[in-house]
Amino acid sequence: MFASMPFAVNDPSAGFCRDCLGLQVERNARRCVHCGSPRLVRHAELYALSLAHIDCDAFYAAVEKRDRPELRDRPVIIGGGKRGVVSTACYIARINGVRSAMPMFKALAACPQAVVIKPDMDKYARVGREVRAMMQALTPLVEPISIDEAFLDLSGTERLHGMPPALVLARFSRELEKEIGISASVGLSYCKFLAKVASDFQKPRGFSVIGEAEAVSFLAEKPVTMIWGVGKAFAEVLERDGIRLIGQLQSMERSALMKRYGTMGDRLYHLSRGLDERKVHAEHEAKSVSAETTFDTDLASSEDLVPVLRALSEKVSTRLKKAGIAGRTIVLKLKTSDFRIRTRNRQLADPTRLADRIFSTGLDLLRKETDGTRYRLIGIGVSDLSDASRADPPDLVDLGSRKRALAEGAIDRLRDKFGKAAVETGYTFGRGRNARPQREGDE
Repeated sequence: MFASMPFAVNDPSAGFCRDCLGLQVERNARRCVHCGSPRLVRHAELYALSLAHIDCDAFYAAVEKRDRPELRDRPVIIGGGKRGVVSTACYIARINGVRSAMPMFKALAACPQAVVIKPDMDKYARVGREVRAMMQALTPLVEPISIDEAFLDLSGTERLHGMPPALVLARFSRELEKEIGISASVGLSYCKFLAKVASDFQKPRGFSVIGEAEAVSFLAEKPVTMIWGVGKAFAEVLERDGIRLIGQLQSMERSALMKRYGTMGDRLYHLSRGLDERKVHAEHEAKSVSAETTFDTDLASSEDLVPVLRALSEKVSTRLKKAGIAGRTIVLKLKTSDFRIRTRNRQLADPTRLADRIFSTGLDLLRKETDGTRYRLIGIGVSDLSDASRADPPDLVDLGSRKRALAEGAIDRLRDKFGKAAVETGYTFGRGRNARPQREGDE
């Protein structure tokens, strides 16, 4: 899959070129002595580090630009209509002020010339699997974080690849662009926390290194929001306590931080000092499987909401069946017109993967919420996941459940053969098509 390495690493202080992978012995050179590229990498610990975080650049937008070359130099926003939010935006759109999760009307006000494309989650999932396969060719220790990013531990792979992890990662980035047509940014460090931090630098097409020797001094001048888990609300708590920079945390005792902030204080103590012992785990089990939809217009009536709930239940069911898993808890999610979120859940007696059970349970939960409130979003999900072998045993009380399960199996086979639109239920036939999917998949 990869081109052979043209040089052997025999100087631990040498850098390399990210374009041709040629070693750079001249420490003051600004361009590659072999190909003239300015994309050089140098670091004192470059060949000693093996833990990486790889994050594809503006993934959804990058896939669309790959498939539609005429959009290469245009701002692209992946999202819905005026009532939706931005799923992601290309870097041209970001320069114009567009950000992920921004309401679409604000995004279009900031960048009116942007091309808006509705998300194609099936396509993105296919490309994500291709990227994952390339990662797994580097090391078996790949821990996916989302569809387009993962941690990798390349310890002990130097003999396999004939080069240290840093060069393997640079070669991966080059081949990703060549074979799949998208780019990624790489963070290389000695722990997960700093590998993730490093991958955010120099995007897009970044390659950043944070070594152990520099960790404390590097972190000292950074804002506390750089620490994993410190969101806006907690940052405000720290701000009230006069703590804005990570260096301030470095001067505090662990006991004092834990007394003031509980278990989060322990995290602040360790991560502020670059101490993170979390390992890369190859298996990342989904906690839930869900699908949700944002509407172009707020909806309040059961007549409008129920068809959408049915369609979403079928999507969740399809994913559960394909993954060979089932879930015991059904979760209904609603977002009101004033952006307040309501979640309601119910635990079943046995795990399920059937659309009929997911929908009927969600419908019971929804009925209690259709009180005239107008909703801009509805979602249905399944959690408490387990293997599908224990799912949906015969129901001795509901004698019709067996017939419905058999009918659903027949519908599944017809859809597999003739496409998703081959069979529709009475709930969804000709209805619920004006909703727009915003986030779908495993969480």
